[in-house]
Amino acid sequence: MTTTQEKSAARTTAEGWLNAFADALSARDVDRAVSLFADECYWRDLVSFTWNLKTVEHHDGVRDLLENTLDVTDPGHWELSAEPTQADGVTEAWFTFETAVGRGTGHLRLVDDAGTPKAWTLLTTLDELKGYEEPMRENRPMGAEHGANPDRTTWLESREQELAELGRTRDPEVVVIGGGQGGIALGARLRQLGVPTIIVERNERPGDSWRKRYKSLALHDPVWYDHLPYLKFPDNWPVFAPKDKIGDWLEFYTRIMELNYWGSTTAKSAEFDESSGRWDVVVERASADGTEEITLRPRQLVVALGVSGKPNIPEFPGREQFQGEVQHSSQHPGPDAYAGKKVVVIGSNNSAFDICGSLWEVGADVTMVQRSSTHIIKSSTLMEYGLGDLYSERAVRSGIDTYTADMIFASLPYRIMAQFQKPAYDKAREVDADYYAKLEKAGFELDFGDDDSGLFMKYLRRGSGYYIDVGAAELVADGEVKLVKGQVASFTEKGVQLDDGTELEADLVVFATGYRSMNGLAADIVGQDVADKVGKVWGLGSDTTKDPGPWEGEERNMWKPTQQQNLWFQGGNLHQSRFYSLYLALQLKARQEGLDTPVYALQESHHLS
Repeated sequence: MTTTQEKSAARTTAEGWLNAFADALSARDVDRAVSLFADECYWRDLVSFTWNLKTVEHHDGVRDLLENTLDVTDPGHWELSAEPTQADGVTEAWFTFETAVGRGTGHLRLVDDAGTPKAWTLLTTLDELKGYEEPMRENRPMGAEHGANPDRTTWLESREQELAELGRTRDPEVVVIGGGQGGIALGARLRQLGVPTIIVERNERPGDSWRKRYKSLALHDPVWYDHLPYLKFPDNWPVFAPKDKIGDWLEFYTRIMELNYWGSTTAKSAEFDESSGRWDVVVERASADGTEEITLRPRQLVVALGVSGKPNIPEFPGREQFQGEVQHSSQHPGPDAYAGKKVVVIGSNNSAFDICGSLWEVGADVTMVQRSSTHIIKSSTLMEYGLGDLYSERAVRSGIDTYTADMIFASLPYRIMAQFQKPAYDKAREVDADYYAKLEKAGFELDFGDDDSGLFMKYLRRGSGYYIDVGAAELVADGEVKLVKGQVASFTEKGVQLDDGTELEADLVVFATGYRSMNGLAADIVGQDVADKVGKVWGLGSDTTKDPGPWEGEERNMWKPTQQQNLWFQGGNLHQSRFYSLYLALQLKARQEGLDTPVYALQESHHLS
């Protein structure tokens, strides 16, 4: 426990560094500012200095960022916002600051360098734009108009007028393609900032992207990790919400947050007109009266299609002769029709295990084909050692709400995040040693990531290669779900043949083979040339499996400017959709208002789609 004396020492250290940093920036003395950082240092900025999501590393990186952004940013009013702490030789502090156009929050880690405190990590984030603050708390709207007014317009009348006009007689500022959790979270942020936005979604209702998945699907992340912006789940919400409950919540949320949500609407094409600075987005909208083609003309276009894009369905010879059914996991309706049937599931990640487990429960004869090693961690173990300190009821009791947890997590630069993640998975190996031994004895090929950093780094790097075990791994370990390792070579009349000649009979083959890069799906709308101009979406460039370099330091092309003017990508899991939607919304609002937004270190194009 930190003593009062230690707290005082921590405050003295943090205040001294923050004041010195503020003085150096005010004097535009870049050399002095750089000297306040340790030789190994990382500065992660979310929009406030860079109008980008950017992490710079070491003195050269800090120097370059400041030389290119300091004059325009004009930062000041640096103040500690909480009592600093000291532990294991590291002083941590939260602070607030202002820029020429906004207000922000930051986090600092200081280490001792030959007796002098110097910055190891620095996080700076933009919270709001001056003059364009969200109408919250004391600034919330009145809602009702008091007094007598013969020209009174009710809330419902205003809302109906907006729905009738936007996209027809009045252009939206932003069109979001994709009405899942990412599009909905961003739409809520933009609504609060007064940015006219239309979300287009091919499914009929908000939440259908969840409802239409296999019936056993539920969130593998706990409720504390998954709140949406502004409106958290109730305190009695399940820890792991079933898919249909999530679907209903998204539909409810969309109505409560007054989003302009165009269901049953398919984006057919989008072309950017540089002369007008607007997109021509052709959509096909279905209604009870038929199908209508509409051209929307927003300034900004956001592709919000999740982490993934098109289903990855491998092509194998002989499919035309196979007499059974073939599905991708995204098409799998659930197990009910396959009781007593032989099913082969290609893959060994989350969806593969979920589908195998639910098929086994109805009495199907299930075989899993493992093509490459998979990271597995028990859900209970992940909750205890991986998420519990930030996202749990015990974290809430200790004063760490979702916003604080998000900011703590964001304060860790991706370059060093693996070293913070690894101890949790080392502990998992220790406490679940018998469990892992049983899986390996059954022939299952396990891994903990290329550098043993576990689940979340795999997710950030490649978005695949893992399973959070909610029970199905035990079925594989016990032989209830058969396990075969190898690569599919071809279909046969009665099933599939592997590359070693093994034949597996099947009434149904399910490809639980994941998805391709998001910009592959975007290419169908904006064109292959634009998708190639943007390059790969997702991944850190870590040079680990399925995450080729060069090193980026942030997720490629996510939530930030791309090489295609006025084209953005929003998505990720519920946590990322919530957290990063703020920073994307602020970038879009600034452009709507004509603020100067010079982008530092615009994302380069790598690994074309």
